Amino acid sequence: MLERVLVGTDGSPTAARVVDRAVEVATAFGADLTIVMAGHHDDAGRVVSAEAERHRDAIITIDTRVDGRDPATALLDIAEEGGYDLLVVGNRGMTGAGRSFLGSVPNKVSHHASRSLLIVRTT
Repeated sequence: MLERVLVGTDGSPTAARVVDRAVEVATAFGADLTIVMAGHHDDAGRVVSAEAERHRDAIITIDTRVDGRDPATALLDIAEEGGYDLLVVGNRGMTGAGRSFLGSVPNKVSHHASRSLLIVRTT
C-alpha cells in the first residue's frame, strides 16, 4: 500500500511526464504526492508550483518542496526523512544526453534508495 509518493522534477518537458506518471500512481493508491525540485535554481519555486497547478484537479493532496542540495542527495534524504513509500524519477534529466540508460541522478538514486523506486522512461 502506498500512502506517500515523492517525485523529482528539473522543470523540463520530460520531467513533466515523470510528474504525470507520479500523479497517476498516487491517484491509483489514494496516496499523497510531493513534487520536489532540488539544486540551485532561481525559478524552482515557480516550477514546482506550476507542476502542482497542472494537476489541481487530481483527487489527491499535492505538496511542493524546493531543496538546495544536489538532486540525488536531496531526493534520497527527503524520501528517507519523510517516510515516503515510493520515489519517482525519470531515467534522464535535462543533462541526460548520451547513450547511457540512466542519467547521473537516477543512477545514484537507484543504487542508494532505501524504499521502492519507479524510474519512468522519458527517452
